[in-house]
Amino acid sequence: MGEGINGDACLASAPYDHWVMLGPAGGSPRPSARYKHAAQVVQDKLYVVGGSRNGRSLSDVQVFDFRTFTWSALNPTRDSNQLNLENNATGGSFPALAGHSLVKWKNNLVVVAGNTRSLSSSNKVSVWLIDVETNSWSAVDTYGKVPTARGGQSVSLLGSRLLMFGGEDNKRRLLNDIHILDLETMMWEEVKTEKGGPTPRYDHSAAIYADQYLLIFGGSSHSTCFSDFYLLDLQTLEWSQPDTQGAHIAPRSGHAGTLIDENWYIVGGGDNASGATDTIVMNASKFVWSVVTSVSARDPLACEGLILCSTTIDGENFLIAFGGYNGKYSNEIFVLKLKARNLVQPRLLQSPAAAAAAASVTAAYALITATDEKTRDIVATDDFAIKNAQPASSSKKLVAEIDVVNGEKDKLESRLAEVRDENSKLKDKLDLANLSYGELAKELESVQNQLAAEGSRCQKLEVLNPKLLLHVRDWNLLVLWRMSWKYCGIKYLRWNKPWQLLKDKNLGAFGSGWQEVQRSLMMNS
Repeated sequence: MGEGINGDACLASAPYDHWVMLGPAGGSPRPSARYKHAAQVVQDKLYVVGGSRNGRSLSDVQVFDFRTFTWSALNPTRDSNQLNLENNATGGSFPALAGHSLVKWKNNLVVVAGNTRSLSSSNKVSVWLIDVETNSWSAVDTYGKVPTARGGQSVSLLGSRLLMFGGEDNKRRLLNDIHILDLETMMWEEVKTEKGGPTPRYDHSAAIYADQYLLIFGGSSHSTCFSDFYLLDLQTLEWSQPDTQGAHIAPRSGHAGTLIDENWYIVGGGDNASGATDTIVMNASKFVWSVVTSVSARDPLACEGLILCSTTIDGENFLIAFGGYNGKYSNEIFVLKLKARNLVQPRLLQSPAAAAAAASVTAAYALITATDEKTRDIVATDDFAIKNAQPASSSKKLVAEIDVVNGEKDKLESRLAEVRDENSKLKDKLDLANLSYGELAKELESVQNQLAAEGSRCQKLEVLNPKLLLHVRDWNLLVLWRMSWKYCGIKYLRWNKPWQLLKDKNLGAFGSGWQEVQRSLMMNS
């Protein structure tokens, strides 16, 4: 982590892709240290709501102004026009909460769920509104199928709808259900999805990508931390677990995340043994993980229960982290100025074979892109060194490094060509298989038509002359009898018995024909 910036400095001086501590201006009081709080940035101000410290939930609302670098307490008053009678016991102060969620909607901060020790709290999820313009708050009545109360859930905003996933209820039961709250009507709806989604969990992170996909990462059960990644298509309501590429990501819970364009940034969290020291980012269009930066094991950012927001100041994108717990509670603000990253079109979901080939191509492309960035950095460093009259040996060293990087780039480009060739071969095989399938389908249809025709002929024959069918059957019997006598050598077989049997039958005009057949067979024998 880099050195801190105090209130007399400018955020523009912060280095790219490195965390720095942001100290308030002189004399500005700091809020209480905490974790499991919630926060959002509204008009260059960071609003921090509630949290927990030493087992006690907090009810304050703290505000940090990025223009003046000062902290202040909001102290909102209760709006009597939107009073919820079930929460009257809290009086005029905002309820103490921990493990809740917070989103910005219109002029309001919407506070959802969380653990509260209020005696009047029900076993259903509660919703509160904080109006940042009127400095007032209200408890809101909701309708429909209100979900059970919980903490450690994730809440994501899509238009005017909140999507809530998972969490842990008041009886410590883990959940993996999905509920949607329409903020216009305050109506809850439970969403039933196809099987194959995440296992029940809490303290995970979630985000909405491209207004169509719900992303879920990490979290924990009561015994295990996860590093899995799931995607829910909000149109088909089908879960998938795409294969990810890039950096290896350790399991974590209690982390925080925020999505900027197609990049999903994750910071903090832990695995019950140690805190996560890396700040990671997933390219949500390519499912590629990479590490932005890392901190030491005892750094305040290597903690759980912190918050992560993003904002734009003077045209630069910043990540903002506050609070957390890693053996001690934190009340520090950290900022990270983000380096611009490439934007690409969303990746189409494909069949497993095509997706595997595409994943190999995108992974190779990501490596080549990273190599190109490293090359540009080295070239920029080389130009800077020349301008400052560095020794010739340094320039030669940099040139050698550039040659090495270019060699690696050539190898990666060769590998990329091989992957594309393999992808082309797979496509040819797929086309051949489709062609064979088409021919087999035609043959099957032809056989089915022939069977249908034969069946129709048999039905017509049976209707027209049922006695004729009987004659044909008896004729077959004679042929079989003749074959048994000829090939088995049964010399004592008396032919007059089967002939007499057939002769006695009422065969009409066909009766005289049997005698001719008998004489013919006896002469041949």
